[in-house]
Amino acid sequence: MAELVLATRNVGKILEVERLLQAHAPQIHVRSVSEFNLDDVEETGDTFEANALLKAETIARNTGLPALADDSGIAIDALGGAPGIYSARWAGVHGDDAANIAKVLEQLDSTPDADRGAQFVCVIALALPDGRSMTVRAEVEGQVRRVPMGDQGFGYDPIFQPDGFTITTAEMSPEQKDAISHRGKALREIAPKIAPFINA
Repeated sequence: MAELVLATRNVGKILEVERLLQAHAPQIHVRSVSEFNLDDVEETGDTFEANALLKAETIARNTGLPALADDSGIAIDALGGAPGIYSARWAGVHGDDAANIAKVLEQLDSTPDADRGAQFVCVIALALPDGRSMTVRAEVEGQVRRVPMGDQGFGYDPIFQPDGFTITTAEMSPEQKDAISHRGKALREIAPKIAPFINA
């Protein structure tokens, strides 16, 4: 069984990736970067692709194992695509979901409902210790709600309503969210490619 290190300490993200890989690549054993004595990789790239590759390549190099990393966020039309790559630290503290949501809602306070379009973006990078790598990108379209709803998921899920739905991604069951989410789409695309890529 091939081992794969996930370049995240975010428990919600780990559970989501494990769930999706189990369905599409059951021969892959997932390990968290938390199992290794590694510093966090500084995200110095200026795109989702650059940051995902930076994390995956650094962890693959330092663990000697294949590594999977994602960089994801929300791109809001009325904010010119922001927060984008700064989504996790938009309010200043990395991973403070409530503060990030509050800042976005404040920035959009006077924005009409018709102009609150947004995309969840996810880029997943797979890197091997020998330097080979690949990326996939997926997006889901939606709009930013005025009031957070739901307690499932993480990040901006409570204020993101995907197109075609009347609920936020934080109100969805894990199965519903996996079926339409940006990370779900990207993982379903890359999952069948992981074992062949590792074994090539």
